[in-house]
Amino acid sequence: MTQHAPPLLLMLLLCTVSSTFQHALVLELAKILLDNYCFPENLVGMHEAIQQAINSGEILQISDRKTLATVLTVGVQGALNDPRLIVSYEPNFMPPMLPSLPTEQLSRLMRNSVKLDTLDNNVGYLRMDWIIGKETTAKLGSRLRDNIWDRVAETSSLIFDLRYCTAGELSGVPIIISYFSDPETLIHIDTVYDRPSNTTRELWTMPSIMGKRYGRKKDLILLTSKRTIGAAEAVVYALKNLKRAIVVGERSAGGSVRVQKIRIAQTEFYITVPVARSISPITGQSWEVRGVSPTVNVNAKEAVVKAKSLLAIRRAIPKVVQNISDIIGRFYAFTDRVPSLQHRLQLTNLFSVVSKEDLAARLNEELQTVCEDPRIIIKYNQDDAPIEEEDPELYNVPNHVELLTELVDTTFKVEILPNNTGYLCFDKFVKLSSWAKLEELMAKKVWEPLKDTNNLIIDLRFNTGGSSTSLSLILSYLQDTSKKHHFFTIYDRIQNISTEYDSLPLITGTTYGSTRGVYVLTSYHTAGVGEEFAYLIQSLHRGTVVGEITSGNLMHSKTFPIDSTDIAITIPFINFLDNNGECWLGGGVVPDAIVLAEEAVAHVYEIADFHQGLRFLLEGTGEMFEKYYAIHEVALKVSKELLNKWDEGLYWSVVDFESLASQLTVDIQETSGDHRIHVFHYNVEPEAPHNVPMTPTAEEVGYMIDALLKHDLLPGNVGYLRFDMMADVEVMKAIGPQLIKLVWSKIGNTDALIIDMRYNTGGYSTAIPLLCTYFFDDEPLQHIYTVFDRTTNTMTEVMTLPQVMGQRYQPSKDVYILTSHMTGSAAEVFTQAMKDLNRATIIGEPTIGGSLSSGTYQIGDSVLYASIPNQVVLSAITGKMWSISGVEPHVIVQAKDALPAAQRMIAARLLSREQRK
Repeated sequence: MTQHAPPLLLMLLLCTVSSTFQHALVLELAKILLDNYCFPENLVGMHEAIQQAINSGEILQISDRKTLATVLTVGVQGALNDPRLIVSYEPNFMPPMLPSLPTEQLSRLMRNSVKLDTLDNNVGYLRMDWIIGKETTAKLGSRLRDNIWDRVAETSSLIFDLRYCTAGELSGVPIIISYFSDPETLIHIDTVYDRPSNTTRELWTMPSIMGKRYGRKKDLILLTSKRTIGAAEAVVYALKNLKRAIVVGERSAGGSVRVQKIRIAQTEFYITVPVARSISPITGQSWEVRGVSPTVNVNAKEAVVKAKSLLAIRRAIPKVVQNISDIIGRFYAFTDRVPSLQHRLQLTNLFSVVSKEDLAARLNEELQTVCEDPRIIIKYNQDDAPIEEEDPELYNVPNHVELLTELVDTTFKVEILPNNTGYLCFDKFVKLSSWAKLEELMAKKVWEPLKDTNNLIIDLRFNTGGSSTSLSLILSYLQDTSKKHHFFTIYDRIQNISTEYDSLPLITGTTYGSTRGVYVLTSYHTAGVGEEFAYLIQSLHRGTVVGEITSGNLMHSKTFPIDSTDIAITIPFINFLDNNGECWLGGGVVPDAIVLAEEAVAHVYEIADFHQGLRFLLEGTGEMFEKYYAIHEVALKVSKELLNKWDEGLYWSVVDFESLASQLTVDIQETSGDHRIHVFHYNVEPEAPHNVPMTPTAEEVGYMIDALLKHDLLPGNVGYLRFDMMADVEVMKAIGPQLIKLVWSKIGNTDALIIDMRYNTGGYSTAIPLLCTYFFDDEPLQHIYTVFDRTTNTMTEVMTLPQVMGQRYQPSKDVYILTSHMTGSAAEVFTQAMKDLNRATIIGEPTIGGSLSSGTYQIGDSVLYASIPNQVVLSAITGKMWSISGVEPHVIVQAKDALPAAQRMIAARLLSREQRK
């Protein structure tokens, strides 16, 4: 409807004829469209196009009037893309005269057009075949109120049938919408543009109406068909998009707000024109031409049956929501989250729910949004499959010694593999009801054969779960018995009991201890308590998990069906808290080494070999750090902490050089507080960087100045100098004469200077004394900063230079340095020195905290290397180190705002000085 093609030109070339009559007919038709068509913007340039077509003489001889009308219709519709435009030849057409009907006839018309009934469950059924307008409503008054609206108001829900509504008045739309809304807030429901009067009218709900309102809370179902047209479509479109009604049936006809059949001059030709258009303030679109699509698409004949079933579902919603709320209140393990979940359920807008599946999905989504607990699941069980609960009796342990012996023999498989590697496999965790007897048998048949092995493989690849009560016994055998260990806590919401599981104080037989490697094998079949064990091995830092991600079905949950529905809610009634007090929500255990289950044993041998040399690598890392890191006391702390972490088992999760490099980087940065340190894995020794700068040739000088520096003269005689890299002092000397001529001479006489370091990530520090010298007097020399070099164990004071090429920037003039999170290394040193000596105001973001110098060192003879800052910069004023944390600006703003902030500050200071004069 918003097409902007050259209007009617193609059509006219096809259909105009040479006679005076046809010329006049086409011109009159165009005039009617210009004055009446509701999309006048699509007609721009039409009159000129018509005249040009007529004058061209390229015409068709069409003598038959009906054929001419048909051709004109095709042309008009094609040009304007509007099927409502129809040209007709009707020599006997008489415009219908609509008499003003007396009240009694209107009353009979109302009774024939409006039918009301009350169905089962107090469901109202209102069929309306004519949208009653404002004038008719005023005439019928109390009859409409008493016979329709007040009776409708008494129903619990309503089916509003507009399938046969093919007539009506737009003025009746606000009246109907008002009955289904509240009076407190008036709603803008439609905007109608009328082309003949060139006016726009807004339709709003009414503050007061005759009779009782139906309101917004009760369910409303609208029925539509392909015949539903005109004002009825306006009602459906508004109520649907206001989220007040669910539409059931077929897409409506796609009519118009108002069409007119207009005679073309004094001929017997007529054109039907849409003279008004609707624009919804809710969607910005319209129901015209395209129609209204239903929420639930069914054949019109089946719409009533579908509406009844839909209302049955919606009647059940409050009870379903209340049942779910009650179940959560009684059983959900996170008791602190219950009030917020119940509150969210009460506030959930379920207006759009049209099926049980829809209801379950919507409630599940709402609960997940609040609690973020994947164990809470609301599902629609369409297949009526029974809800299976695991039988806990399956894992009970017999009290009889012979039966208990048989259980141990069949449950636990023990072997000694090559390289003196112990192997223990069991496919379920039994329930411990006879502690002493089971311990004695396990000590003899399991732990005694394994006690002298170098490492232990515990195979859970086919372990599908069992009872958590045996976890403490097995874990106790894998710990040092000299101290007590807390393993996990289970909170049972149904019993409202928390049970802590610790290492057993007395163990029968010899334990495996805490120093040898334990490797737990997992697969996609590993489930239930098998997952708990693998999770605790990682959480307790007692071993390495190798294999596939576990099944993720450990939910500690119960499933409750919702009465009289096919909906069920799964609620976690147990919280499993690990040794750190963290609640595990299930979801599968991710191994430290992810490999195919069938290849897990082979990978264990590789990982165990790697672990054999791991402590040596950690010691080597600490020694190297002590030797090269610039802050020795921090290096000693890091070296000690790495070995502490090894002793605590924190490196069992490291399975290769790549993961070791990542873990070392995290641990060293965390201990030292220095983000500049990085450990990396490299199969080939990295090349040392070439730090010897190349002196530029004469031809290269100009290019280097353009690349390194950008300068400008800003308003108020303010200089602007941007450095994007810190060049070496020899390079600076080589380009010095050209630099003075092309750059410094143009900004050296400014009243203030802005130095932009926002994009300067560093470079060479050798030129810093030269740059700083330009901003101080020649006497006395200024102590800029001090550098401590760990590799030489020397302290060097850096001073300004006694002489420089060109003029200095007078110390009385203000200097402003702009910084960002990118500003690093030598650029930071220059900035901090100027700040320490109160020679510049720093504006922007805190800098990155880069190192002035870093070395790359090999860790032992391994493929690991570390980048370590070996120099530290100390303030000339305070003697304190600042380089790790970066430079803190005087004025902190976002980098993009730094330049305007500096300009405002300069203007304010210059104005203040002028006023003091």
